[in-house]
Formats: sequence, C-alpha cells, structure tokens
Amino acid sequence: MTLALPRGFRAHVTNVGVKDHTDDFTIVAADAPCAAAAVFTQSSFAGPSVLVSRRHVAAGSARAMVVISKNANVATGAQGLADAEEVVAGVATALGCAPHEVLIASTGVIGRTYPMDRIRDGLAAIPSPLPGVDADSVARGIMTTDTVPKTAVATAGAASVVGVAKGVGMIEPNMATMIAMVFTDADLTSTALGRVFRRVVDRTFNCVSVDTDTSTSDTAVILASGVAGPVDADEFERALYSVCVSLTQQIARDGEGAEKLVEVVVDQAANDEQAKRVAKAIVNSPLVKTAVHGADPNWGRVAMAVGKSTTEDEIDQAAVVIRFGHMEVYPAPLGEADLDALAAYMRGTDVRIHVSLATGGTSAATVWGCDLTDGYVRINADYTT
Repeated sequence: MTLALPRGFRAHVTNVGVKDHTDDFTIVAADAPCAAAAVFTQSSFAGPSVLVSRRHVAAGSARAMVVISKNANVATGAQGLADAEEVVAGVATALGCAPHEVLIASTGVIGRTYPMDRIRDGLAAIPSPLPGVDADSVARGIMTTDTVPKTAVATAGAASVVGVAKGVGMIEPNMATMIAMVFTDADLTSTALGRVFRRVVDRTFNCVSVDTDTSTSDTAVILASGVAGPVDADEFERALYSVCVSLTQQIARDGEGAEKLVEVVVDQAANDEQAKRVAKAIVNSPLVKTAVHGADPNWGRVAMAVGKSTTEDEIDQAAVVIRFGHMEVYPAPLGEADLDALAAYMRGTDVRIHVSLATGGTSAATVWGCDLTDGYVRINADYTT
C-alpha cells in the first residue's frame, strides 16, 4: 500500500536526464499558497538552491517545492544561480504561480552545473494538473546514494503529517539536514509553523551524524495546506516529532556503507548544550564507530570521546557511568561472561550507548549515527567516477 500525500498536495516525479534511468526531478505543489517554514545549512559554501529558497521562504508562504537529484549545483558560480532561478521560474509557469512561491533543493555531485538543455525539456513537459499523490514516489525521486526511500506518517486530529527525506553521507547538520520535506493538511499560521518546526528539527535532524561533514545543500522544509482545519498545537508537535525522528533514524541506519544504527544517550548533564556536545563527540568518533562495526565492547573509546569533549571542571570521571545497551561497563568491572553477552549484543543491528555524566544536572540528549565500514570508504572513493 502506498503512502499518500496529505490533502491539498499533488506531485510529479520523473527523469529529465540529469542521470540516466532514474528519477531525478520531483515537484510537490499545494493547490493554493500555504504556510511554509524551512531551515537550511549554515555552510558558507551554500549552493544556489539554498540561496534561492532562503529568499523565497522568508515571507512564510509557498506554493511548491522542486528537487533536482544527482546534481547539487554547488560551486557553480553565477551560472549555477541563474540556472536555479530558471528552474524555479519554469516550475512557477507550469503551476501558474509566481516564482517566489517556489522553493528548490538540489542534491548530488558538487561542482557541476545542471544539464539545462535537458532540464528545459523537462520543465516544458510538466503536466497540469500534477498527476500524483504518492509520497513513496517523491521519496524515491530525491534519492542519490540512498539504498531505500525514507518516508514517515503520523496524524494529529483530522490532519495528517507526511515526511520524506534523503541523506546517507555528508551528514553533520547545523540548523538543518540533508533534504527533508514535510507536508501536512493542518491549518497553522506561518509563525506557529516555523516555531514548532525549528523546535522539532533541533531534537531530530540536528541530532544525526554519519560522517561529521556538513553539506552545502542541507534543506528541511514544511508546507501546511490547511485543508484539514485547525489542530491542537501539542498534538501537532507530537505528530511532527514522530515523523521527523523516524526520518532521522532512517537516515542514520542508511548511512553510506552502514550496517548498524547507533543511538547515543547522554543524561545527567549540566545543560542541553553539554549533553548534545558529548553525545555528538561519541557518535562521531571514528574509533567508537569502528568498534561498533566490529562488535568490540571497547568502552575506553567512549570514555575517550567524553574526555575530549569536556573539561576537567565539567565532570568527575569517577562518577561518570557508561553503558552499552542496559549493561554498565564503567566504572563497574565486567566478568568474562558479561563480556561475552556484551559482544553478542553489539553484533546486533542496533547499538545503544548510554552515558550518565553525573554533574548534578538533569539535561539529556539523544543522537543517532551509524557504524563506520569499508563500504563508506568505497562509496566515497568512487563517488564521481
């Protein structure tokens, strides 16, 4: 059974020749202008798509989102910006709206301009009205090296919240992540939508890392058609969080070459910043990631990551507790039977690392990542060839 977009949205997914034999051009459009919010990469090398979309979403309203995959159109200078603006204008013409009502995202190889001759043909062939409502097709159309499409759905009263995302590498977000699009038929003002989206992004997409590398194209967008009417604010936030945390975990699990999902929980921290800082240091450590890959219960690598991300006046190492799964590995010593059980746990597809900092504080953070395999090296060594 396919996942449908919320009421008030339609889609068009096709191949326009950016790359042969795979969908590379995706449009999702609302029937009318709707509330919109977005967050983007903070990279100083942000691509033209980010620059254009930042400008267009500033008013808090949008009509459509277009995504070109397999080409990031980054580091392409004035020509790249002109091409992005031409794509937006072409989509606007097909939809009968203004160019500033169209947002754009791009993902793929950096340093190459769009094949505009082929894309122009694709723009001219956009059907009216857009023919589809299949969110699964949208998720497939934005993939690059992803091995599976990523979708999630939740409800808030009479409204639905549907999310799609792509991302498996160059993932260490800063105010956004990869490409994520969330659509809802709930009726919210753009101000309320922006506030709740940023809160949820900070607890989900901003808590994932595959390889510590911030993309030049990270974009997360939410559009609300309003067709289902008003919803309870708390219920909507819970639904939005459910969708975004599912997409976050799917991204981490599908990290390039990944075989295991790693969840890191840090609690008893002095404040939220400290909790997330330590958790990210653990999930990003190549030594921790390779230990997880090899099912090696080497808690010393976790202690190393805690130590490098804090100062002596922040923690008392004798009070810190480190656990793999539910098993304490520090400071309590482990027997041989415990080590065997721990190694068996770490051979599973999901590994949880739990660190209690014992600062006297009550702050906590949960982040997600993946193990580091030779597959990651191979994928990225061969990426443009």
